[in-house]
Amino acid sequence: MENQPLQPQQGDLNWRLSAHPITLLCFLGIRIGALLMYLFGILFIKKFILVFIITLLLLAADFYYLKNIAGRRLVGLRWWNEVNTTTGDSHWVFESSDPNTRTITATDKRFFWLSLYVVPALWVGLAILALIRLSVIWLSLVVIALILSITNTVAFSRCDRFSQASTFANRALSGGIVSNIAGGLLGRLFK
Repeated sequence: MENQPLQPQQGDLNWRLSAHPITLLCFLGIRIGALLMYLFGILFIKKFILVFIITLLLLAADFYYLKNIAGRRLVGLRWWNEVNTTTGDSHWVFESSDPNTRTITATDKRFFWLSLYVVPALWVGLAILALIRLSVIWLSLVVIALILSITNTVAFSRCDRFSQASTFANRALSGGIVSNIAGGLLGRLFK
């Protein structure tokens, strides 16, 4: 028998399976670019100001692109912060696309969530490295990266929980909560 090459399946980490490959590649390129610029700056380029500015620009582009474009296109989630001008209080607003009108592929979800959690972990590792080397000036750049990446991670995690809760509430109200729970449990048992 001949060995058949495995065909890529939805959910595999293959950018060709993405419903939005350009968005995905830009998203990953900016995120990886910021990390690589920092690493090349530490290892090869000794001009701190140049590395700081380029890395900071990539981090800002990553924050904006993830928050406003990649999150909306890849997983149907978006968040922003609103400030009440009379009281000065701020609160986060979460938005999710309607699951009935938008199909989100397993590959896009997997790339998005994996990147969302791995990148802050890598920055934490780089922060530890900067602390070990007693390089306070490089640590300042890592702290900025951590603040931006963790903010997006926390916001999208909350946004995802909010969207799952609102989807559950909408289903419960439209079809009866008991039938939805029973159908969900039976569906998971036989999956």
